[in-house]
This record gives sequence, structure tokens and C-alpha cells, in this order.
Amino acid sequence: MLSQHSRYVPFCHDKQINFPAAVSPPSTAVVYDQQGPPDTVTRLTEIPPVEIKENDVCVRMLAAPINPADINRIEGVYPIRPPVPAIGGWEGVGEVHSVGSAVKALSPGDRVIHAAYLPGTWQTYVVEDQSMWYKIDKSTPIEYAATVSVNPLSALRMLEDFVVLKPGDTIVQNGATSIVGQCVIQLARVRGIHSINIIRDKPGSDEVKEKLMKLGADKVFTESELEVKSIKSLLDDIPEPLLGLNCIGGNAATLVVKFLKQGGTMVTYGGMSKKPITISTTYFIFKDISLKGYWLQEKTLDNAAYRCSIDYLLALARAGRLNYEMEMVPFNDFHTALERAMGKQGSRRKQVLKF
Repeated sequence: MLSQHSRYVPFCHDKQINFPAAVSPPSTAVVYDQQGPPDTVTRLTEIPPVEIKENDVCVRMLAAPINPADINRIEGVYPIRPPVPAIGGWEGVGEVHSVGSAVKALSPGDRVIHAAYLPGTWQTYVVEDQSMWYKIDKSTPIEYAATVSVNPLSALRMLEDFVVLKPGDTIVQNGATSIVGQCVIQLARVRGIHSINIIRDKPGSDEVKEKLMKLGADKVFTESELEVKSIKSLLDDIPEPLLGLNCIGGNAATLVVKFLKQGGTMVTYGGMSKKPITISTTYFIFKDISLKGYWLQEKTLDNAAYRCSIDYLLALARAGRLNYEMEMVPFNDFHTALERAMGKQGSRRKQVLKF
């Protein structure tokens, strides 16, 4: 089901419009009329009010991130994308502005996030059926509430859904500096699970290592440091990993596999290098490894499981046990935030639009 606001309906200035009695305020939105370069095809515009039906909830958005998948949807290269013209954004947090006559579970002033993945969060007001909203603790910092349902949830589900991990076990991952990677480190630490982390060879790698170790990483290696005959010799007293996480591909994926123990599993959830995964036959025959893929949108959780996961993650965030770097940007400065998210202004922090 698409958001009522996910499809752009232009404001008609040439004739009078008779709106229903219960409607949302007009909304300012980031709209794109065609797929293409996001900094070229997107624009801020006003869209008309939307009828609030008896089971609907009108939410005033407070914050919404710019995720890589958001950019890919606008570019037209993501597997699932809304028909154009469309409003950008896929997750966020808001405050209930008004409710339909049949809504009992939510009230104006409640803090909510989407209970499902729907397009159209880059706008000031969103109207959806009450079943699409999930009430959260108001004490949660809005930047974490806005970003919990994609990256942190992916990290949690990958740690829980593929192998049974016990305290004392080990995982290995590349892309450790990403938001998912940082969450994996911290969630593993909370559970008493060791983490081995692979980062790219870049200037400042020592500072990156120190940062990840402070988050709870047990080992952090650059890719070049793993060009050794026996990777096992680098583990010291840490057990070989049972689970590997790959978001890079290419040689970085091969390095993850080299760490895995007999019968281990590597889960791929991204391909940032845009290079194929090439694994030696030896690892399949003599180590019996498994290769699996993960895509959050296809990993359907029932409402109870989804809410349990979200509550767990937000509780960790409120307690200061789940942290990652973000940059809050005023919604009116959307194009500045977009350029940063696309890597055009040197910022590596996740960009979060503040309404």
C-alpha cells in the first residue's frame, strides 16, 4: 500500500477546491517527477491537504534520514521504487497532529514511527491508516527514532536470523565503519559476542580503529593487514567466526570468508565496491561454508516481532549503548543534505532532515 502522500498531486491554483471537513495541513515535500541524478531531479514543493478518514492518522514529521537506498530509488536503480511523480524518503519519526473519528490507540502529541516500510517521509505531514503507525517512547532522541527501522534493525536481524550465536562466539564483518557495521559491533558487545572488523586502507585508519574499538570491537584490521598466509594467526585467543557479514563485495568479501570456521555462514547485504563475490571452491568443499543474502524489505516480520525489535533497539539508544554519527540538517536545506549524503561535500555522517 502506497502512502497517500507518496504520490505527488500538484496544487491547483486555477480553480477553487472544496476540501473535506477533516484534512491535513498543506505539506511541503521533496518531489521528483522522473528518475535520475537526485541533486537534479528533486525539488521542494507544496502539496495540497489530504482527507483524514475515520481510521487515518495525520502525523507532523519531526525527522527523516537520507539513506543510500533513498538515493538509489530516485536514480531508478533500486529493485522497488514508487511510480513517479513521487515523494522521497522511506523512514522517519513524527508527532501525531490529528486522528480520524475511529482512532482510539493514538492521540495528538504521541510520538510515532512507521510500522511498515512506505515511501513518502520527506514531507512535513503524512496521512496513513492507524495500523501503519507505531507509538514509541517520547524520551527517545528523534535522530535515533528516525533512523532505527533500517540500519540498526538490519544489524539486529542479521545477528539473530541466520545462525545461533551464543556469548563467547565470534562474528566477522567488512564495512565496519558503516552505520550497520557500527550497530553490529555494539549489539555483539551487548550480547558477549566477539567482533572482527575489516576496514578499507585509507588515511586515518588508526583513528578509525580506535573509534571502533571504543564501540566494542575486539579486532580491527585494514584489508592490507590481512594479506598474510594464515589469518588464524591474527585471532589470538578469539574463536573463529561462525557468522560473516559482507556489504562490500570483491576482495573484501573473500577476506570475510577466510576468517570463517568450518560450517560458517557469510551473509551479503550490500555491494558497495560493485565487484562480484568470487569464492574459491575449496571453501565450499573443505569448509562447508554457506553464502546467503539479506534484504530488509523482503525480511517480513509480524507486528509483534517488529515492535519487539524496535523497542529493544530504542531502549539501547536511550541508555547510551547504541550510538552512531549523524548530522541533523534543516529540511529547507534539503539539497545541502542530499549532496553530503551523495559524498559531494566530504561528510561521512548520516544526513537526517529535521522538520
